[in-house]
Amino acid sequence: MWCKPLRVLAGWLLCMPMLAMAQAAPGVPAGEDGPAVVRVVHADGRYQLQVDGKPFYVKGGGMSGNDQQALVARGGNSFRTWHSGENHKDVIAMLDQARRNGLMVAMGIEVARERHGFDYNDAQAVAEQLQRIRREVLDYKDHPAVLMWVVGNELNLEATNPAVWTAVGQLADMIHRIDPNHPVMTTLAGFDKPLIDAIKARAPSLDLIGVQLYGDISALPEKLRTSGWTGPYIVTEWGPTGHWESPLTAWGAPIEDTSTRKAQLLTERYQRYIASDTRQGLGSYVFLWGNKQERTPTWYGLFLPTGESTPSVDAMQLLWTGKPADNRAPSIAVPSIDGQFAQASVTLLPGSTHQAQAMAEDPEGDPLQYRWSMRAESAARTTGGDPEDVPALVDVPISKTANGAMRFVAPGNPGAYRLFVEVRDGRGHAAYANFPFRVQAAK
Repeated sequence: MWCKPLRVLAGWLLCMPMLAMAQAAPGVPAGEDGPAVVRVVHADGRYQLQVDGKPFYVKGGGMSGNDQQALVARGGNSFRTWHSGENHKDVIAMLDQARRNGLMVAMGIEVARERHGFDYNDAQAVAEQLQRIRREVLDYKDHPAVLMWVVGNELNLEATNPAVWTAVGQLADMIHRIDPNHPVMTTLAGFDKPLIDAIKARAPSLDLIGVQLYGDISALPEKLRTSGWTGPYIVTEWGPTGHWESPLTAWGAPIEDTSTRKAQLLTERYQRYIASDTRQGLGSYVFLWGNKQERTPTWYGLFLPTGESTPSVDAMQLLWTGKPADNRAPSIAVPSIDGQFAQASVTLLPGSTHQAQAMAEDPEGDPLQYRWSMRAESAARTTGGDPEDVPALVDVPISKTANGAMRFVAPGNPGAYRLFVEVRDGRGHAAYANFPFRVQAAK
């Protein structure tokens, strides 16, 4: 998956205010201005990531935007990017801020994808890409906040030419020559034995791999066994059940879990499939520390677009630190329309009136404010997290919420829609849910 704000990381960071200095976290080198020395070591049948000789287990998020201090406050010690951007000054500012906040950065490097039209049989294009990446590594390799290099993202997705892994191997060799202090990895959208065999044969100098699994993270132990990957790895993307894995309505709209259910799934998946692997696993980056539009504006982000944290952020704090948040986000029940749930493929008549309900509770008893809205269903069919537009709001009459319920009027035009509800506690936390439905005239 790919995060649009990080494609233009320099511009994104430019519009964000600099945050106050935070105390350095344990395991982050302090005092020196030179690069951290990061190693993947293997001893007693176990792999371990070390920063300046000290163990460093990755407790991180894929970063969207620039809310580094929230990551630190919740117990995180690292974040990953997908791209460095073109503005050197802004990238250095991002790294400097990470340094002040005690965070290490897995530096994403843009590597062209076959599914976007890049031809890995074009020797000149491959050579030009290598030179561009060489300049990028030279720019940032000595910054003390750099943890490792992430060469490309999901290059196996919809790819058929194994030459991509030859190019990755060449990139890894080049980076090792000019930067002996940081490991090099690439990330995979799922993996199997043929893929791992190709990587072993064509890119043997990679220090580790990144695996990216969502609902299918339960298959991680089996995938490791059957693929023959016995080396180290980081789960570089994981989170809620993906939209491509979720139940569908009769017209093909994916049904999104509530924020409460997502937090439960994060807890279960982290404990069972990430923290449990103390032999090969070096940690993880939850997707996404921020927000983005991907089928819906809320599917993957741990924060609302307006900045409120959701139950998933509380879940990550408890997993990373063992301590619950002082004030937690509200919980929310599965929404319904006229007593029916989304799995019923609810169809309404144009202009008809209906009741929607989504009961919410706050663990501290804070008063809750409901905000309902309606949007057209996303028509996007992108893969790999490619950019999507947020669907347009639909202006329909919606009553005030009472006891978790409200009344609304269905749109007058037939089509697919989605009803959204956000519940805020007034203290920077929120719950959310949504309900796909369609409008269809009577036959």
